[in-house]
Amino acid sequence: MKTPLVQNDLPESASDLLKRVSAPPRLVAHLTLVHDVACRITGKLSTEFPEFHFNPKFVTFGAATHDIGKSVFREELSVTGQKHEREGEKLLLNLGVPPELARFARTHGEWRLDSNPSVEDLLVALADSVWKGKRDETLEARLIPDISIQTGLESWAVFESLDNFLSEIAFDADHRIDWQKSFPVS
Repeated sequence: MKTPLVQNDLPESASDLLKRVSAPPRLVAHLTLVHDVACRITGKLSTEFPEFHFNPKFVTFGAATHDIGKSVFREELSVTGQKHEREGEKLLLNLGVPPELARFARTHGEWRLDSNPSVEDLLVALADSVWKGKRDETLEARLIPDISIQTGLESWAVFESLDNFLSEIAFDADHRIDWQKSFPVS
């Protein structure tokens, strides 16, 4: 699913899972876009904040599979809903995905309910938000202290850097949204 908008294709493991559940083309397009944004975010975080420790493989896999439950609840490809979140985690577990990776199908939407979400959970949710140009101040504010503590940088400096590169990613969201809409829901 190569496009000039996508610099990072879905990993083969995620593509195989999507084939196994007969994921519709629009879902594959969405997961491709969110995965690509997650790769860009994790790459930038690793470059900007080398002392910041997180598992980029977890984040990128989580981004590549977070909405797999929409292969069951296909109506949620067109209308807002949360049924796909818990269903997606169950589906991934049934497909043999380890719990530490399957959880992202649930946590990408439930991070607000968790008093102590992992950095990886927050980063998957962030990629799922910023791909469409949406900035979530609450989500970003939950990440800043973790980065600040691990790097020893002031919170304002972390905020400034995060704000700059997320703004760059969000900038071409209209093109990503249009590309995703070009794929059929079924």
